Amino acid sequence: MIDQRVLPSEFTHIYLNSPQAVSDAIRDMAVRGAPAIGVAAAFGMALAALNSDAKSVKGMKEDLDQAAEILGKSRPTAVNLKWAIKRMLSAADNDFQNTDDLCEALLSEAKKMADEDVETNKKLASFGAELIKDGDTIIHHCNTGALATVDWGTALGVIRMAHEQGKKLHVLVDETRPRLQGARLTAWELSMYGIPYDIIPDNAAGYFLSRGNVDRVLFGADRVARNGDVANKIGTYMLSLAANANNVPVYCAFPVSTVDMEIKEGSQIPIEERNQDEVLDLEYKDQPISPGNASARNPAFDITPGHLITAYITELGIIRHPFENELSQFLKDS
Repeated sequence: MIDQRVLPSEFTHIYLNSPQAVSDAIRDMAVRGAPAIGVAAAFGMALAALNSDAKSVKGMKEDLDQAAEILGKSRPTAVNLKWAIKRMLSAADNDFQNTDDLCEALLSEAKKMADEDVETNKKLASFGAELIKDGDTIIHHCNTGALATVDWGTALGVIRMAHEQGKKLHVLVDETRPRLQGARLTAWELSMYGIPYDIIPDNAAGYFLSRGNVDRVLFGADRVARNGDVANKIGTYMLSLAANANNVPVYCAFPVSTVDMEIKEGSQIPIEERNQDEVLDLEYKDQPISPGNASARNPAFDITPGHLITAYITELGIIRHPFENELSQFLKDS
């Protein structure tokens, strides 16, 4: 996997050889982005089988259950993690003749999920690009590109697709504190694609929106509730409020695997609170930014109510409100 902790100064890979190593990489955000987390977890499950010393299919399935518990605790908010583990356990829930067959089935399923993610993102990007007009200036929050997926990306994939269609675009990249996924990762990807951009402080988004400098706002999702409420990187809620106050359309892009139909509304989505050091261990001109005895709160995500979102971009098409009814119809038709 690409080690996202050291970009853009370094492009390097980490090699993960056990479910615990995959879990650690997800927790430490070497691997991040809901789709990437999901597929990484799938390969973590395959590793559990490949590394198992069990002599029987039953014993190997017990090892898979242990791996599922380890991987499932990596991070709590992105539903793709749970979705991927559940799908891998389902693939193991057959009558296999021997452990080799079980290993092969799991590795095949993980590879299939990786391939599906790329195709899903391309479909999603094609639908989303229809909403982007030539000459648009877009605010993008966090990182939703190829780094956050197996390839191509979700919200940033939409921007990339529109660019490859020949549309002239400009992206205002929210820096996305405290880990700066926008300034470090999205800006790096946009540079690779040759898409013009400016990095802006997160708290400058309202300024540009109020001056009429923005045509639309675009971001991804880590979990979507049944009613269309969205859990996404912290700052998404404030950005959506500012966009609505200035009549700028807000689009949220995600694969339908990110929808958690067991969650009725956003308030039920668990929000990860990360270590306060991510907020406090920063320096300005070689000086700490806060007093030595300071404490901090560091929620990684917030909830954006569905009524603040103009439309949802998925691989099935553009979904509008009422979200739950429209999604059910899309799923039925697909």
